[in-house]
Amino acid sequence: MIAETVCSAVSAAGLGIAVVTAYRRRFLAAARIAAYSLVPIGLVMTGVVGWLADTALSPTAWAGFGVLGAAWLLFAGTRAVERRRGDAGAGRGAAGRSGRDAVAPAASAPPLGGSARPGARRPAAAPRAGEASEDFSDIEAILKKHGI
Repeated sequence: MIAETVCSAVSAAGLGIAVVTAYRRRFLAAARIAAYSLVPIGLVMTGVVGWLADTALSPTAWAGFGVLGAAWLLFAGTRAVERRRGDAGAGRGAAGRSGRDAVAPAASAPPLGGSARPGARRPAAAPRAGEASEDFSDIEAILKKHGI
């Protein structure tokens, strides 16, 4: 009973604020305030407030919320561990592992020593200091434009 009274008072106060806002010729804001202020009384009239009051006092409902919270924590924790490890496909069987086993881990690393083939080309030389500054000239212009 007290919840219904509080919701009615909140709605009445909100409608009063909406009237004052409309008097100041801010009709869009007044309509938005009126919409928000009608929500509590609408919840009382539909019976949601009574249902929430019965649920809040029920130990079975609180135990159910605890079970739901534990399930959510388990789900979120396992997803966080999965992301940290990088095992996004670990639980999916052969389909998840086939993408990782397709390429050997060291296959993309270049050889450290000389080439085994005598006619192999050498990689292009690294750019010189003068060429590197030309590559960043547009970035420097943007930074100067912003005073950095």
